Amino acid sequence: MDITISTSFLPHTDPEASLAFYRDVLGFEVRLDVGYENMRWITVGPVGQPDTAIVLTPPAVDPGITDAERRTIAEMMAKGTYAGIVLAARDVDAVFEQVQAHPGVDIVQEPIDQDYGVRDFAVRDPAGNAIRIQQRA
Repeated sequence: MDITISTSFLPHTDPEASLAFYRDVLGFEVRLDVGYENMRWITVGPVGQPDTAIVLTPPAVDPGITDAERRTIAEMMAKGTYAGIVLAARDVDAVFEQVQAHPGVDIVQEPIDQDYGVRDFAVRDPAGNAIRIQQRA
């Protein structure tokens, strides 16, 4: 089989803050920015990797989600436990220095060599999504 990851979805609570984080802090390019009524879907991706993207989406807009589920999702997002993604970089320490240089970035963990053999660090985006950036082998 020839299967790749094309697109992942992460919720956002503030499209402008999320756009600034992914574009200005992580250096991703903006591929699409689509609005409908008071909602916005923003597709971003790493420069030079046109086949890989993240869609920043309004949370819990699926019509099949109940009000109770929407409240639970909002609570989990506020705690930073709802969604996340793992990214990779050739030089995780250099990426950390660049990310850390931006005021207001929520650093969860500085670069560390994990017991399971990976060097990584962790941040949260403006919506509370967990982002781990690992050293690429």
